[in-house]
Amino acid sequence: MHRPRSVRVTLDPAEPLDIDPILDNPRTRIVVCCGSGGVGKTTTAAALGVRAAERGRKVVVLTIDPARRLAQSMGIDELDNVPRRVPGIDGSAGGELHAMMLDMKRTFDEIVEAHADKERARAILENPFYQSLSAGFAGTQEYMAMEKLGQLRARDEWDLIVVDTPPSRSALDFLDAPGRLGSFLDGKFIKVLMAPAKIGGRAGMKFLGVGMSVMSGPLNKLMGAQLLRDVQTFVAAMDTMFGGFRTRADATYRLLQAPGTAFLVVAAPERDALREAAYFVERLAAERMPLAGLVLNRVHGSGAAELSAERALAAAEALSSGTSEYTENLDGTGIVDRGSGQAGSRTADDPGIVTPTDTSSPESGFPRPASSGATASDATAETSARLTAGLLRLHAERMQVLARERRTRDRFTALHPEVPVAEVAALPGDVHDLAGLRAIGDRLADRTYGTGDEAGAAEAEGMEATDGGDESRAVRAAAKGAEG
Repeated sequence: MHRPRSVRVTLDPAEPLDIDPILDNPRTRIVVCCGSGGVGKTTTAAALGVRAAERGRKVVVLTIDPARRLAQSMGIDELDNVPRRVPGIDGSAGGELHAMMLDMKRTFDEIVEAHADKERARAILENPFYQSLSAGFAGTQEYMAMEKLGQLRARDEWDLIVVDTPPSRSALDFLDAPGRLGSFLDGKFIKVLMAPAKIGGRAGMKFLGVGMSVMSGPLNKLMGAQLLRDVQTFVAAMDTMFGGFRTRADATYRLLQAPGTAFLVVAAPERDALREAAYFVERLAAERMPLAGLVLNRVHGSGAAELSAERALAAAEALSSGTSEYTENLDGTGIVDRGSGQAGSRTADDPGIVTPTDTSSPESGFPRPASSGATASDATAETSARLTAGLLRLHAERMQVLARERRTRDRFTALHPEVPVAEVAALPGDVHDLAGLRAIGDRLADRTYGTGDEAGAAEAEGMEATDGGDESRAVRAAAKGAEG
């Protein structure tokens, strides 16, 4: 049976994502950074906030990151539920930056205090069921993030709000959880428990007594008597507030669908992260929410990309064996004595006589001098060759990582060619201050990062300022030697 030949398809580079026009547009009021956990959403949100503020916007960054790294990177001792101004921002363009971290329980308390009189609010806040609900009910964090976003937008003190969505097992929870909590608070079971409070007075108590005489047995077994009493007290106190939860959630949902909102899906160049990003892109499209593009974080590159993994491994093997033509062409003095065309060491008695080596190191595969009169330059050359061979092997591993990341990215762009992409080169170290956030912002705004190989050059540029620059230069030198 004739099988068709496989054809290798070369994909056009994804359309680069242009960040600055999004941040500079006064109509853009909300930027939402979403994606799976551990892909750099918090760092991306903070970097966007810094860049927008230093370009003239009045920005607040809302984070839900429990590690509190955002506060450290922004030079703030601690973030809480109140927006705090970030020092060190260049305000010459008229902008400023505030940051806050969502306090889930405090936000819930604020809702109660805003929509109930003092006596009823105190009863709710002291209720054990409410305390459990506000501290850890499934979906509460996501719902409260929506509530806080609505509050910040209603205050109209900032012209740009950057939201770092809650870390979760699924990126879809941010969209789903508010509806789930709203459905619970507005559901049939709650309405049954609310009925006595709605009737009021003795009639309500009579209704409650008759109803509970029928229901108390099964419910006591299901919930426990004390918990049931706590729920009933909670529902009675909250009877005027339940409808507001669903109303506010719906209003914030519509706000997210408005043209002034821009969603940025954040991912790493890994299969699981990009699969989650693809699901989220499809979900945003289904919900008619404005997607600005994909931010691909921690993209690896190489300053010596012209040297393939195969050639690097071949050159490393040649250096280890000391017999290939690659070793004859390496830059510098090389690792062999070219006077006689074989590896060896010159004796102290007669520098013109070469004594061949007859032993090799099993660990490294490099020739070892047989004579105790070996010169320091021979030992230096051998050490240099061993280090260069190791560096070439590391480079080969890096090039294999690059190829894997590119294949993963190309699968995403094949599925979603309409999504603009910004590639952010991996930095040599962690981001822990404003300078690091500015560097991330610069990479986000550089449109060349969406075109592929330039990310490698960008990473190499970042490494030139660190000790890693020596590694990049050494690989390039080895590449030139191999070319010879």
